[in-house]
Amino acid sequence: MKKRHFPARIYAAWLIAASLIWTPAAFAYQNLPYPQQPDESDLDSHGHYTNRDGDTVHAPARSRSGNVPAGATAQCRDGSYSFSRHHSGTCSRHGGVARWQ
Repeated sequence: MKKRHFPARIYAAWLIAASLIWTPAAFAYQNLPYPQQPDESDLDSHGHYTNRDGDTVHAPARSRSGNVPAGATAQCRDGSYSFSRHHSGTCSRHGGVARWQ
């Protein structure tokens, strides 16, 4: 009796189907909303920097009105607000993070 081999095309199709079914959602593209930009007229400084993703981000600044500026992600210990998009390095030249927004 001759031994039958599983056809390579069927095996390849099975592998592709299995990888599509069991691929974790973590690898899926996430369409995150663009962060809200601060109102420049309410801030005491208007600097910007380029983050590690290549995005232009507003540098930490104080609010003239005393309210939390739109798009702020953290308040620094020196009272300024950060607009960073990554926890690493947030408020690094402003005494560190006092609280996250």
